[in-house]
Amino acid sequence: MPIFATDLPAINQARELMAEHGMGLLGVWALLNLVISGYHVSRTDARTAAHHFHFMNVAWNMVNTLLAVWGILRAQPQGVAGLSLADSLAAQQSFEHLLLINAALDVGYVLIGLWLHRRAPAAERPERLHGYARSLWLQGGFLLCFDLTFYFAYHQFAAQLVQ
Repeated sequence: MPIFATDLPAINQARELMAEHGMGLLGVWALLNLVISGYHVSRTDARTAAHHFHFMNVAWNMVNTLLAVWGILRAQPQGVAGLSLADSLAAQQSFEHLLLINAALDVGYVLIGLWLHRRAPAAERPERLHGYARSLWLQGGFLLCFDLTFYFAYHQFAAQLVQ
């Protein structure tokens, strides 16, 4: 069934709203991590893995907060109504590629965490590497689930565009 010109603005708006809500979810995750780990980083001994775990979480989620704010500000649910079908497909494909690249990076973060964990016993400060590894596992694991779930949810719009 071909897509009608009257359907295209609604599909584009729904797609942008989903992107905006996804960035909102990332922002909530980041803020929760900043509050919880920010509280704990100042209350843990700097010679423990827990301190380095929370420290890395704070650093990581400062970046996540910036990305979420940038994504929310960039999303324009009302500004995509005039996109042509070709432009809509290009935007769809571009964002899907970004999510898949992010998912590959997320796997890399988890693997770097594994590498740090295995390297820790021989390190001068093993507690630091253990803490960083755990943070990479948590953050990379969350982001992998987030990016893949977001990809599959977002991909529904691709099916609507190519009908």
